[in-house]
Amino acid sequence: MMKLVATFFGVGLLRPAPGTWGSLAALPVAYGILSIGGFWFLVNLTVFAFISGLIATRAVTEGQPDHDPSYIVIDEVVGQWIALFPVAYGAMMMQAPLERLWPGWLAAFVLFRLFDITKPWLVGKADARNDAMGVMLDDVVAGVFAAIGVSALAAFAHLVLM
Repeated sequence: MMKLVATFFGVGLLRPAPGTWGSLAALPVAYGILSIGGFWFLVNLTVFAFISGLIATRAVTEGQPDHDPSYIVIDEVVGQWIALFPVAYGAMMMQAPLERLWPGWLAAFVLFRLFDITKPWLVGKADARNDAMGVMLDDVVAGVFAAIGVSALAAFAHLVLM
């Protein structure tokens, strides 16, 4: 059961680039969550996924030399959902269909992957913990950085380009 959570129902077993597959899988699931329950449902499920992911990551990596095996992608799902918060909130506030905000979805994906792969500043510091919390936390921070970038891009698009 723990490996099922950690791999996000087996997505982490896909090759190559399981982290990218995890981020990609997070997108349609987020769309479904938002369609069913909206922004606050996504926020609550993100918290639930973080806690579940932390527990699963601890269980799966216990006694293993590798604290962050590539097949663990629940952290990417959590980070990707955080990166989507500005898009989801904007859709809720403007009562806009989710698909109309496709540039935000794309920006959230690209920025999250960029921050997750390059691990700048606080992302790298979180990853350097070398424990289950670090596995989860680096993607949370990457998601926050991506969300800030998505918000900045949306502000630019709406204020300058329109």
